[in-house]
Amino acid sequence: MALGNHSTITEFLLLGLSTSPQVQTLLFVLFLNIYLLTILGNLMMLLVIRADSHLHTPMYFFLSHLSFLDLCLSSVTVPRMLRDLLSEIKTISVRGCLAQSFFVFITAGTEGFLLSVMAYDRYAAICHPLLYGQMMRKELCVQLVLGSWGLGFFNALINILLATDMEFCESHIINHYSCEVPSLFPLSCSDISTNLIVLFCSTLLHGFGTFFPIILSYACIVSTILSISSTSGRKKAFSTCSSHLMTVIFFYCSGFLRYLMPTSGSPLELIFSVQYSYTVVTPMLNPLIYSLKNKEVKAALTRTLEKYLQHIRC
Repeated sequence: MALGNHSTITEFLLLGLSTSPQVQTLLFVLFLNIYLLTILGNLMMLLVIRADSHLHTPMYFFLSHLSFLDLCLSSVTVPRMLRDLLSEIKTISVRGCLAQSFFVFITAGTEGFLLSVMAYDRYAAICHPLLYGQMMRKELCVQLVLGSWGLGFFNALINILLATDMEFCESHIINHYSCEVPSLFPLSCSDISTNLIVLFCSTLLHGFGTFFPIILSYACIVSTILSISSTSGRKKAFSTCSSHLMTVIFFYCSGFLRYLMPTSGSPLELIFSVQYSYTVVTPMLNPLIYSLKNKEVKAALTRTLEKYLQHIRC
């Protein structure tokens, strides 16, 4: 069924995070500041990695794509959420809702695959340092990033094409602040059994298919680190992957809870979704994690700022 065949319900009402005007104003100020920090932080990572030749390595090549994805993930939902916090009528068309759901799927899905690729990169660097250049050659890095985008797009396309066949003829209230496929299921008056099965299977295949390689990579990394005799050597090896590990924990814990928990619109569900990477918190945390815990990034940022100040003086 085409998008235009959703004839009864033409738009949805997003309840958002609160119905209190005072709370909405506070949330607007809070999320606006977080969003601006997200934009500035990730743009900073992109510019520093591009400007500093010391960071032209596979690890930072992947990190630059992670920063770009975080910009996309945050921008998919947060600007509209900010607008709705200042609006009395928080409606979105069916077409707009499905479009937002598609971009949520593709960006979040791609980030999952990219995090798995980054875990493999850390495995190659720590467990096979002498073969690292051969294992992570430039052509392979580009192919891995393109493959991540391709698989994310395929996963999004399957679920959204099925969602376009759903009919909405009674309730039009979404107990959330953004459009995501799980939030649409309770509103449908057509058979959604196929949609549920496909979403469940694709979430498991995508989630565990990317999570298990991360677990295996880190199992090998931990084993290698423990075999290092010097304490300083172990700390240095662990510091190269601790930032990525923190990002993985934020992303997967809340992601699985969001897509595998029943959709209820409860406060607990909203908290998990706000914390999830395609909304607000994690895209802001990622550049902070990688910049504050990474000496190379801090040194590159210092060099970039010094060059910029010298350019201004000249």
